[in-house]
Amino acid sequence: MTVAVAGSGAFGTAMAAALARKGPVILWSRSADQVADIQANRCNSARLPGIDLPEGLSATADFAALRTAEVILLAVPMQQLRQLLAQHGDLLMDRRLVACCKGIELNTGLGPVAVIAETLPAATAALLTGPSFAAEIARGLPTALTLACADADAGETLQQQLSTPSLRLYRTTDTTGAELGGALKNVIAIACGAVIGAGLGNSARAALMTRGYAEMLRMAAVLGARPDTLAGLSGFGDLTLTCTSEQSRNYRLGLSIGRGDDFDPSITVEGAATARAVAASAQARGIDMPITKSVVALLDKKQTLTELVSQLLTRSLKEE
Repeated sequence: MTVAVAGSGAFGTAMAAALARKGPVILWSRSADQVADIQANRCNSARLPGIDLPEGLSATADFAALRTAEVILLAVPMQQLRQLLAQHGDLLMDRRLVACCKGIELNTGLGPVAVIAETLPAATAALLTGPSFAAEIARGLPTALTLACADADAGETLQQQLSTPSLRLYRTTDTTGAELGGALKNVIAIACGAVIGAGLGNSARAALMTRGYAEMLRMAAVLGARPDTLAGLSGFGDLTLTCTSEQSRNYRLGLSIGRGDDFDPSITVEGAATARAVAASAQARGIDMPITKSVVALLDKKQTLTELVSQLLTRSLKEE
């Protein structure tokens, strides 16, 4: 079996490297320079520097080369997923497609599995999500992720195909829960980064993580997700990692806001668009999500961190 990965960012390259130790993998990149770098130096120096890529990984800038793959991982930013599916629909329409992005589409409020199902209904849609950093996966460090697929049989097959000695996959049919966990934790991570960046302390971060998790559960319940999914790797596990490590781009964005520093605009931060999409969805459904709403106000510079913290602390006292 040949696996392909569409998208040569850090995570896509890392997954290609991990799976190439098990069998042949094709890594597609939009950048011919990146492909040349990988072929000549066995390294993606732009996105995953310092990681030697195995010989089983071949890189290409020709999307048609993915035609030989039975399983294709879609490792592109959430806001670019629909465009990729539409552009290459003829090739992708009957494949097993595994989204590797975390977020909510800004214009529709849909998660990655829902976008695949809407755009290419004949494809088998799945999601790979959970607590992980690209460099650790690429180095073969132990990692556990959630593989979500509504088709139980297809999910079991994908679980076997994509697991490796160092990458352990747990499967679920609750795609909505897995989508929400991976998306919403990024929003909370921005808030946690801002609090730490501003010097407000670890106790404040713990409070945000806990109350942020409560927001995640509230939205999940309304959208029909299972609470146990949010308690697993794709929810609580990913929340814990993303809110506590500077390897997380969402957390680093929050740190820069809290410190008053500039943030590199070329870095994709899924939580920024997701916060806006989730806040709009929550308002339309009458879901109380004050932390998410505060993150949007912070990103849009409508309120200061000091003002938002004061608002959160002076909310009416309630039972937990």
